[in-house]
Amino acid sequence: MPSTRTDPGGDLAVRPGPGVPQGLVLPAADLVERFSRSSGPGGQGVNTTDSRAELRFDVIRSAGLRTLTEEQRDRAVSGLTGRMVGDEVIIVASEHRSQRQNRVAARERLAVLLREALTPPPPARRRTKPSRGAQQRRLTAKKQRGLTKSGRGRVRGE
Repeated sequence: MPSTRTDPGGDLAVRPGPGVPQGLVLPAADLVERFSRSSGPGGQGVNTTDSRAELRFDVIRSAGLRTLTEEQRDRAVSGLTGRMVGDEVIIVASEHRSQRQNRVAARERLAVLLREALTPPPPARRRTKPSRGAQQRRLTAKKQRGLTKSGRGRVRGE
């Protein structure tokens, strides 16, 4: 279930969802991609190809987030603070062998992060109290249980 338009190098389209009913498009100018050699075990191509993709997104200065309301921008910034380094969110993808697949994976991760950050918090729980009938049934059951247990005592002869 991809949440982005997967054309590396172009604009990043985030699907509509809770918090972003119209969806969101991040211009390609807001995204900075860097490539390097992927670490870990691999075949002959691992030492020669720059397949690791690093995607940087400046949350504060993004032109794409300016289309959102002030409340949505604040929610996005507060939701991404744990992932931010300075003002940027940095996503690294190196699980695929090809650079293109890693670029697509990094973009999809960014789109998922943005959708999660823009999702509004659930409404506060409204406390309810048990109905009068439920309270009565509970007390009746407790009394019955107590009578049952009191009948298990030692039998005394007269």
